[in-house]
Amino acid sequence: TVPTGNPFVDTANAKPEIWHYGLRNPWRWSFDRATDDLWIADVGQGAFEEIDFAAAGQSGLNFGWRCKEGFAEFNDNPPCVGSLTDPIAVYGRSLGRSVTGGYVYRGDASPTLQGHYVYADFASGRIWSLRNVNGEWSEPAQELDTELAISSFGEDEGGELYVVDYGGSIYRLIGAAFEATDFLYLPVATTPE
Repeated sequence: TVPTGNPFVDTANAKPEIWHYGLRNPWRWSFDRATDDLWIADVGQGAFEEIDFAAAGQSGLNFGWRCKEGFAEFNDNPPCVGSLTDPIAVYGRSLGRSVTGGYVYRGDASPTLQGHYVYADFASGRIWSLRNVNGEWSEPAQELDTELAISSFGEDEGGELYVVDYGGSIYRLIGAAFEATDFLYLPVATTPE
């Protein structure tokens, strides 16, 4: 059943099970295991990819799709009304074409990355991180430029991160700060040919 505390339970013409809306194609979302904050990677239409964020307990946010793609206007017909929640990070087609959501890093192998949200792009293989510093979002930092088609991330019990390559392999992310010089791909499993 739909929880009675959902934001649209008593709203006419709204599905009562909706928690947030205005997402085009969320490709992987996760909760931060330390804070319960929600992180959503939303694949764009033709120009921008975005990372959306909702603090634990926030509900009923409109992330803007069809009205906006990233920070840019997209389709305002019919006119968009109400408050829209901007993404916390956006990138264009020069950096990638399909965002893949990840996790907030909570492991021990890379202490300098503690608390950073790690995400990637399926088409370009790039991996970025960002975090909140004193209430402000950092600029995304490119951590790696791989040749992988990153379709998903995984997180183990210790908070260490794994990357899933569309080709069938799973890699564990290790290193001081996921820097290319300290980074190793350790195949965990492969799909038989």
